[in-house]
Amino acid sequence: MILSAEPRRPTIFVVEDDAAVRRSLEFVLELEGFLVVSFPSGGAALGHRGRQGCDCLVVDLRLPDCDGLNLIELLQARSPTPAILITTCPKPAERRRAQAMDVVLVEKPLLGNRFVNELKRLAGNH
Repeated sequence: MILSAEPRRPTIFVVEDDAAVRRSLEFVLELEGFLVVSFPSGGAALGHRGRQGCDCLVVDLRLPDCDGLNLIELLQARSPTPAILITTCPKPAERRRAQAMDVVLVEKPLLGNRFVNELKRLAGNH
């Protein structure tokens, strides 16, 4: 009898200070088959040591303790990882900066399939 191993679930790091949004993201992403590790702040994400195996970052732009794009830069310096930036009403300069960093920007509310489709694309290519 040959036992087949379950395929590895892609791991997503979510950094979102709004607890309700964070729980909603966890719920939706787990239903989609992702393993989710979430953080309420940039500092908590930076302090996490188990970053190996992260397939994609999902980071809110406006965190209470840091700018989401700066956080993505710091986390990617440790380990290159695809990233999605989520925000409401991004400024043109924030859009340009995200594009220059090759970060996918998705506006809140996260309606429809765009967010999940982008996540599947990025996590699958990592």
